[in-house]
Amino acid sequence: MNETPETKRGWRILRRILIALAVLATLIAVFYAEEDWRGKRAWENYKRAWEAKGEKFDWQAFVPPSVPDDQNFFTAPIFAKIKDDKIAMTPYGKDGGPDFLLDASRSGYAIYRVQLTDLKAWQNYYRNPTNFHMVDGFVMTNGTMIEKTNFLNHATDEFPIAPQRQTPAKDALFALSKYDSAVEELRAASQRPYANVPLNYEEGFNSANMLLPVLAELKKCAQLLQLRVTAERADGQSAKALDDEKLFLYVGNSLRSSPFLISHLVRIAIVNIALCPIWEGLAEHKWSDEQLVALDAELGKMDFLEDHEFVMRSERAFAIASIENERRTREMISRQDNGNLTTNKLTLMPSAFFYQSELAFAQMHQRYILPLIDLTNRIVDPVALHQSEAAVQAQLKHYSPYKVQALTVFPAIAKSVE
Repeated sequence: MNETPETKRGWRILRRILIALAVLATLIAVFYAEEDWRGKRAWENYKRAWEAKGEKFDWQAFVPPSVPDDQNFFTAPIFAKIKDDKIAMTPYGKDGGPDFLLDASRSGYAIYRVQLTDLKAWQNYYRNPTNFHMVDGFVMTNGTMIEKTNFLNHATDEFPIAPQRQTPAKDALFALSKYDSAVEELRAASQRPYANVPLNYEEGFNSANMLLPVLAELKKCAQLLQLRVTAERADGQSAKALDDEKLFLYVGNSLRSSPFLISHLVRIAIVNIALCPIWEGLAEHKWSDEQLVALDAELGKMDFLEDHEFVMRSERAFAIASIENERRTREMISRQDNGNLTTNKLTLMPSAFFYQSELAFAQMHQRYILPLIDLTNRIVDPVALHQSEAAVQAQLKHYSPYKVQALTVFPAIAKSVE
């Protein structure tokens, strides 16, 4: 059958379209290949140059070593009880406690104290169980704003109560005696040579999610030990107070090997709580010279400036590992505003995006984070801090596809050195 001129013209147009599409596909493939090669080469050259100077970018270099369970503080039986909710070491009942702050601007439990602990308030709290009235929020009802309240019951059997009123310190210690055996288990665990939280670190930053329950329980232990040490010191049991304060500081220092920033932030919070009984003892002249020497030795084991170097380098390594995992899987997991995790497909994203993101993150980290701590002179440089913050903010105003992800996961500089 003879083709008409229109048919021939249609075939010619189709061939041209197919050729154009083939050329376009080739150009895209060449662009992808060139960008991928350029991105990979730039990242590997940068990494190789800094590794020659002693830097480490492999997350495995920052993971604490695997140790036998019977030598690890975090695999002691006491932590199995804590994880299984068989014990909750806290001085607070379900109704919050006497130092629970309702002021919205200072919600939560008091950590930074500006006055001596009121042991009489704790005595009344333990001896006189009450229903604690707390405002959860407000709701509009018939044009009127009504309080949403919550009554938290303080059960009479939540803490033991001495038959007769004693001194505030003795009553507080009697109430806390329900944890005496647990504290001794904790003390025994602290004699183990290692303190490494067992986690599946291959999951990158997601490993930190499994760490959160441990951090929460350590924070509760800190609040318990704070009241216990204070009451022991007030009761004249200075030797017990010193032993518990040493245990207190150990609990904070137990997180030192953790490679995640959140661990060190919680550790700093625990140490701040631990400093309260020390400060109170100094204010009341209740520590002897020998005890102050012992406390000084314990505090001297801590070096938060050096630990900042370690944890920020490990955060960098885990961030790079997370981006590299996205390159391999072409999936990006992000957290929504409601807290749920969602998986975004990146099937068509060139590998260059991930290589360049790793490079940008490493460069910004090396330039804006690590120089803030001067270990030689033992200082944090406020001028350098402000300059780094300004530089990162400036980069946020100039869009670059290869810096978007790096800036998204880049830590808040001020918080990293706080």
